[in-house]
Amino acid sequence: MTRPSLIAIDGAAASGKSTVGCILARRLGYMYFDTGVMYRAVTWATLERGIPTDDEAAVTSLAESLVIEVTPPTQDDDRQYTVYADGQDVTWAIRQPAVDAAVSQISAYPGVRQALTLQQRRIAASGHMVMVGRDIGTVVLPAADLKLYIQASVEERARRRYQECQARGEDVTYQEVLASMRRRDQIDSQRAHAPLRVARDAVIIDTDGLGIEEVLARIEPMVKNQSES
Repeated sequence: MTRPSLIAIDGAAASGKSTVGCILARRLGYMYFDTGVMYRAVTWATLERGIPTDDEAAVTSLAESLVIEVTPPTQDDDRQYTVYADGQDVTWAIRQPAVDAAVSQISAYPGVRQALTLQQRRIAASGHMVMVGRDIGTVVLPAADLKLYIQASVEERARRRYQECQARGEDVTYQEVLASMRRRDQIDSQRAHAPLRVARDAVIIDTDGLGIEEVLARIEPMVKNQSES
């Protein structure tokens, strides 16, 4: 029996796709890669270097030159991985509200997406991977063996993100997080290049009211069924 080599998981912000993907990869013994951290790293670097977020040419140039590295966790602080941007550990810096507010705008730039998509395909070439993002099944890995789309209501996703912010001691209200989430959904789904959408052959899983183990209980039989087919 051969398990699916490439598993693509897409979904909106805070839908639970990253947590599900990470655990699934660990159980399969696969590499886990969250492509969203690459767009966040570019956004963080844009803000850090004082580049106007509406300067598409400058942001694209930065995306093409920025060295982004994602490794297994290097510290025991609940991180799923460690993210480096030009050698600097930015794992938690890329989760700041300022990055949340700007990442969808920067992610919409075609040149940024093209630069990072090429890197993502190279990373996936070795197989045995769970790759998570917003356009994995539709653009990055359209031939993935198994495609999943994880969804949840915007209110549920905002609640999850708000709890994450609280745990990190960030001064933000639920209403602010909800408003930011709605703006991001609009940008992600309406951008001209690689918009957030469900791949034609993806399986949709709604996580509202479900715990992580309940979501995994729905996914793992799909992996098994593919192995037997």
